[in-house]
Amino acid sequence: MAVRRMDNVGIVVEDLDAAIEFFIDLGLELEGRAPIEGDWAGRVTGLRDMRVEIAMLRTPDGHSRLELSRFLAPAVVADHRGAPVNALGYLRVMFAVDDIDETVARLGNRGAKLVGEMVQYADAYRLCYIRGPEGILIGLAQELRPMT
Repeated sequence: MAVRRMDNVGIVVEDLDAAIEFFIDLGLELEGRAPIEGDWAGRVTGLRDMRVEIAMLRTPDGHSRLELSRFLAPAVVADHRGAPVNALGYLRVMFAVDDIDETVARLGNRGAKLVGEMVQYADAYRLCYIRGPEGILIGLAQELRPMT
């Protein structure tokens, strides 16, 4: 049996409202927001008595989702927000955008900062990494189309 799809990527945040607003400004759509708790949740995560508030956001094409979680219990045990690009574990989420300059400028109004430089890869892409809310590492890619 093969994998049918990647359902979502999850990111734990402290300020769920700010993270939701940031990703909506990026262009994702809020599907819903809900509290998650109970025996089933603790059994699946291995965190007994967990209580978390989640928000599910969808990309405009409907194929990908981002799940943002704010843990109420138990307390968060690690903080990887300032980790560099070569850290083990979660690296980044990459989004394809229409206009990378406009996107970086717009998200800069929400506090996003370039990690390195905006670069061009061959004649195919313009790319950059930014730090979003709470230091979340986000990749942006604009596909370059030859002028005809």
